Amino acid sequence: MFKKILLAADGSEHSLRSANHAIELAEKFNGSIEAIYVIDGNTAKADVLHAADKFEIELKRKEKIKKVRELLEGSGVTFKTHILHGEAGPTIVAYANENNFDCVVIGSRGLNNLQEFLLGSVSHKVAKRADCPVLIVK
Repeated sequence: MFKKILLAADGSEHSLRSANHAIELAEKFNGSIEAIYVIDGNTAKADVLHAADKFEIELKRKEKIKKVRELLEGSGVTFKTHILHGEAGPTIVAYANENNFDCVVIGSRGLNNLQEFLLGSVSHKVAKRADCPVLIVK
């Protein structure tokens, strides 16, 4: 049923809880997980302005999802991680729909509470537009 699971991760506590739920689904249905971290334009600009070189930028981005990756590695579930660029909601939806995932697992809140308050939550946007079931983890 849920063989191909997309996990949206940003390093927040909610994304760590989401990772645990994605792992449980993958174990139960003998599935695999693709974890994605989406970097928006403002974050990309800030990274470039505050980093010494592109290797430092890459290291900082990988650090954001390090704990999620550690959970996945410890689980024994087959997984991949990707760093994507764009607005989080539409990018997650496009990736999920274009790659025929069976389920998206996402936290109810991420790292940017102000943007969420003003623009609506990423999880809500994904739930409305994804072609597959979406599990929103509190």
